[in-house]
Amino acid sequence: MASDKASDTPSGTASETASGTASETVEAARAAGPAGGESVRIDSWIWSVRLAKTRSAGATACRGGHVKVNGVRVKAAHAVRVGDEVRVRQAGGHERVVIVKRLIRKRVGAPVAVECYVDNSPPPPPREAVAPIAIRDRGAGRPTKRDRRDMDRLRAAFGTDPTAKPPEED
Repeated sequence: MASDKASDTPSGTASETASGTASETVEAARAAGPAGGESVRIDSWIWSVRLAKTRSAGATACRGGHVKVNGVRVKAAHAVRVGDEVRVRQAGGHERVVIVKRLIRKRVGAPVAVECYVDNSPPPPPREAVAPIAIRDRGAGRPTKRDRRDMDRLRAAFGTDPTAKPPEED
């Protein structure tokens, strides 16, 4: 028995061990995929490739209309196929556009999950394009009418408030 256990342990360099681990994770990803001809639910797929934090969050995104497959809003039980274009609107208004490359049903590691889709997402907006948030000192109390007008002018200048008028120049 002791000799059997010794033969199961990897003996070799660190690179051999790392490549063995990588091939094991790829095999795990293949095992997580559906058997021949089966389909995968969209909420499960976006969870397994790490586009949603939990499966229920994926289902909630589908219910809210934040998930589109080939340009059509879908329910959580929609079957996804290889070659489908999936658009997922995430927090902050950022939209992820991916094309399904491989179907998997179970959540796998991030490096393996990236191999399951082609990412065609537009780059996120640059940091300086995001308007700064007006921060008031603690205990300063409620803003006065003048403070509120100053904040409205600031929001209008950065274009974050659609109802505010742009600042008038004399």
